[in-house]
Amino acid sequence: MNLLETQQLTKHFGDTHAVDRVDFTIGEGEVVALIGSNGAGKTTLVNLISGLILPDSGRILLRGADVTRQLVHRRIEAGIARSFQIVNLFDELTLLDNVALSVFAREGMTRYFWTLADRHPAVWDEALGILRQFGLDQKASMLAGGISQGERKLLDVAVAYALKPRLLFLDEPTSGVSTREKAPIMDVVTSIVRSQKITAVVIEHDMDIIFRYSDRIVVMHQGVILASGSPEEIRRNETVKDAVFGPSHA
Repeated sequence: MNLLETQQLTKHFGDTHAVDRVDFTIGEGEVVALIGSNGAGKTTLVNLISGLILPDSGRILLRGADVTRQLVHRRIEAGIARSFQIVNLFDELTLLDNVALSVFAREGMTRYFWTLADRHPAVWDEALGILRQFGLDQKASMLAGGISQGERKLLDVAVAYALKPRLLFLDEPTSGVSTREKAPIMDVVTSIVRSQKITAVVIEHDMDIIFRYSDRIVVMHQGVILASGSPEEIRRNETVKDAVFGPSHA
């Protein structure tokens, strides 16, 4: 059984067919790249799956269960998380606080963070352990607003990871960082998701990152899925080259 499946999923904004009868599947444990030019429909598709917007028609199935009309928090409970959607980083809080807040939210105990957080040492132990996985434990007591952009990217993923997702959407996890930081960030993130058997969907414009770290690449174009295949299959696909990559990747 696929972890996620959309059936004829459709969303129009006026005359714009942002997502047009899309059948999209994700297998358990895959690291899938979702790519396409600006306006291809990637963000709308992810917004539909994560519950930020509702479709005009079609269905969304998570492990066979229909979640098409579920609210965002119900989808989080079901195991869908987004690195940029769940909890915005609180710059005035420490790295440890940011991750702990996500753990409290996962357990439905957010109110304790602001009142009785010190009575839940297990939460802080878990949060520190997560920071350690992401190589951020030495900066646990620093304010999130004082770390580098690359570290912020890792913390953003760590906050989503603390929700214990089955399906994790990563929105441009290497954007805004230097070229030398990109591979180390992706090494950490993909190592964690693979070791924990988390299914991940990466939305990314850096094609070198896409081809290096993805098991499968799904290409969207003008609201439809243009192609799906291994990195090598997509690299050889002439239609994808013309529509998405351009002559530099020919």
